[in-house]
Amino acid sequence: MRLTLDFLWNLGGVLAQFLPLFLGLGLIIATLSIFIGRREGWTVGDSLYFGFITALTVGYGDLRPTRGLNKFLAIVLALFGLITSGILVAIAVEVVSMTFQQHSA
Repeated sequence: MRLTLDFLWNLGGVLAQFLPLFLGLGLIIATLSIFIGRREGWTVGDSLYFGFITALTVGYGDLRPTRGLNKFLAIVLALFGLITSGILVAIAVEVVSMTFQQHSA
């Protein structure tokens, strides 16, 4: 239990340092989502839903762009999502390593 709590504490500390990066990436994803949604005639809520579902690589398919430029922008949006996910996974792996080193010392 102590190991888990230390991991969560360390993860929170490291994520706080990267908060500006994640806010910037989230802003890019949200902006692209709204731009695509406006061109498709979606509401802001539907646009953000589409954007973050796409960025998280879930992609339910209930909303999808139908115009050429919007399809391309959706691919760019997905790439920003992959970048965000990759950074988050790399941070989590580093924090696991850091936490184990603290406990084995």
